[in-house]
Amino acid sequence: MSDTAPSLAALMEEVTSCFACPRLVEWREKVAVEKRAAYAGQTYWGRPVPSFGDPDARVLVVGLAPAAHGGNRTGRIFTGDRSADWLFASMHRTGFANQALSVAVDDGLCLSDAWVTAPVRCAPPDNKPTIEERDTCFPYLLREIGLLTRVRVVVALGGFAWDAALRAAVALGQERPRPKPPFGHGHEVDLGRYHLIGCYHVSQQNTFTGRLTEQMLDDVFLRAKALLC
Repeated sequence: MSDTAPSLAALMEEVTSCFACPRLVEWREKVAVEKRAAYAGQTYWGRPVPSFGDPDARVLVVGLAPAAHGGNRTGRIFTGDRSADWLFASMHRTGFANQALSVAVDDGLCLSDAWVTAPVRCAPPDNKPTIEERDTCFPYLLREIGLLTRVRVVVALGGFAWDAALRAAVALGQERPRPKPPFGHGHEVDLGRYHLIGCYHVSQQNTFTGRLTEQMLDDVFLRAKALLC
């Protein structure tokens, strides 16, 4: 076991016990009770969702927040929804995952040299956390990155993740880049502690419309792998 693994496990235990944001607590628990019809017979997780992956990862994948009927249902981020289908199919094709499917916590998915997280750990209404909720959850991300000492590349899925990664770099002691680097698919910036790559989020809004294609997603992960060499 990696020396980092016990510390990360302890942090994730702390994350999953959090009740700091009343609106998010109410929403995640409401969704877990009312459920979606397709999952009516399932027991929802209904708590903050932990990160997961390889504790020795050199690539950190940052999303936005758990999906109400994805991570909030299954208990693992990017698991059990269409976003998960896209993300892990690409990570499998590019050598970061042992399989393409992420459907349940016991499905056998393992990541290699990658760790997946989100700046907000609870499913927010309409996928839109407030600024206060973002800031309340931010220390978890800082502590997580502090423990993931081998991370050299951060893949930011969407503008929210891009901003979080920039803020984290500054909070961890890097000089604030000026002007602020704009988010864009394929945009890159060297933040000292890590190299940041922007990628459109794997939401259906992007994948169903063709704004994000499989090749575009694969190219981002292949670029991340190239930066490790």
